[in-house]
Amino acid sequence: MTAEDEAPGAAVTAAEIARMAGVTRAAVSNWRRRRPDFPAPVGGTSASPLFSLTEARKWLDGQRDGREVGEEVRLWQALRGAYGEDMVRALAAVGDHLRGDEEGLTDQAARAAVAGLLVDRKPTEVMDALVARLLESTARAALDGASTSRLARAVREFAGETSGAVFDPACGMGSLLVAVGGAAVGRRLGQDTHGDAARVARVRAALAAAGPAAPVQVVAGDALRADAFPDLRADLVVCEPPTAVADWGREELLVDPRWEAGVPSRGESELAWLQHCYHHTAPGGRAVVVLPASVAHRRSGRRIRAELLRRGCVAAVVALPPGLAASHALPLHLWLLSRPSGPGRAAGTVRMVDLSANSPDGPWEPQSHQEARVPLIDLLDDEVDLTPGRHVREPEPDYAVEYAKLRADLDTRLSRLRALLPELPPRGRADGLDDGVPVAVSDLLAAGLVSLDGDELTSVSDQLDPDYVRGFAGSAANARRGTSSSGTFRADVRAARLPRMDVERQHRYGDAFRSLGAFERELAELARTGERAARLARDGLTGGALDPPTRDGGDAEHRGRTADGDAAVGREDRTL
Repeated sequence: MTAEDEAPGAAVTAAEIARMAGVTRAAVSNWRRRRPDFPAPVGGTSASPLFSLTEARKWLDGQRDGREVGEEVRLWQALRGAYGEDMVRALAAVGDHLRGDEEGLTDQAARAAVAGLLVDRKPTEVMDALVARLLESTARAALDGASTSRLARAVREFAGETSGAVFDPACGMGSLLVAVGGAAVGRRLGQDTHGDAARVARVRAALAAAGPAAPVQVVAGDALRADAFPDLRADLVVCEPPTAVADWGREELLVDPRWEAGVPSRGESELAWLQHCYHHTAPGGRAVVVLPASVAHRRSGRRIRAELLRRGCVAAVVALPPGLAASHALPLHLWLLSRPSGPGRAAGTVRMVDLSANSPDGPWEPQSHQEARVPLIDLLDDEVDLTPGRHVREPEPDYAVEYAKLRADLDTRLSRLRALLPELPPRGRADGLDDGVPVAVSDLLAAGLVSLDGDELTSVSDQLDPDYVRGFAGSAANARRGTSSSGTFRADVRAARLPRMDVERQHRYGDAFRSLGAFERELAELARTGERAARLARDGLTGGALDPPTRDGGDAEHRGRTADGDAAVGREDRTL
């Protein structure tokens, strides 16, 4: 099927466009922000927009024959070949090369790919794209606390600007350290236990600085056990510390002066990092710390939370939407701390902000019903629960209006579902898929025709339609092939086999697989809309905002039939 033959309204997600182009989802996000000619969404939601498949293909075809698309993929493959799974060291080498170190990157294929990217990208954009790709790959498991670009944008919004020092004691690859503070920052300092990650952070901060002499200092080491900046008091401290670390050094740090609110327990490493950040905050300065939501209510941390409140340290707690963490799916909170500039300057309230229902791309400015100022006396109870959702109350919806909208939305989605489900005629016996010995994915990987990033299989050749590859690789036959005689499932896509067929036939299968994917997404959204409609109807009926339908009117005959059917079912049940 050609682009002209595609079903009207066929849509794809940003992730599918990334697979079609052979780039990361972050690259597609950059295109959307920087390219005014990028196709506008035709549906979906702000968190997961849908784009016209035809428009997306035309746009990709017009991007200089895919030269820009291919360079990033070629660079990543070259780094994989040279450094294996040690991709953090690979990014550090690229960063050193971008800063002029000729010995920093020795692989010639990688150097050539970097040169190709620098034709129309800044060095900072090259590093940002590589970091985003790393966070989407399986290699991210080696990084604890590596911050996503989405999280960095959220922290930047709440951190504000400063002309003083910015400090991140668990900086990872520098995403937060580089993102915050603004252009007038006096100096940037960071520390991280992962040596190569600290190298990446140092390079990114230096590349983002105004000039080569801009003061940037990032060192390797454990900030809790071996604080590299014991006398530092920064105007702005940001941090996404490691989570759930039992051996954080409690026994050897019992008398450390950083524990102004009390010594954290072994299971409260996050409260140790929180106090470490506050210790390095200058009078009148502030800290923004990313913590799991459980830190706000865990019983073991109640005493320390209460003392932080009494001292006036906690300025705000912000509940973020899901999807911002790189290494886990836990909901996140931002703790905004402020060190009073003098006696009697501590605030008597804490700002609670609940953005958990927002898109992970923002907006970050809360609406009036998403925030509340809570007096300290109301927080200092037996639980000292600082979860924003407990203190911020959603306004009652207009049940009648919202219910009518949801019913109309259901009608629209139901009519759209039928168009999305492709018509698939039966095949004749002579037209089976057996066109010879199937080709193994492992052979395609060896030939460089496909790439594998975790479980994500992507075509990197014009010889293979990407959706044909993914569709058949995930078939039931290949799933059975991944199951041993003992019933154990081995999720190894390398063992999958694909039927041999020409490219035109591959495109036909790829179009069908894409349509099925769009159908499944629309069906899932329909289910969610139905659940919201049912929940709203029940709340409206039980809360007195909605009335049940009358037994007369336009739908009386339908309701009568339904009632008779229900009664018949009831009679049948009683006879069983």
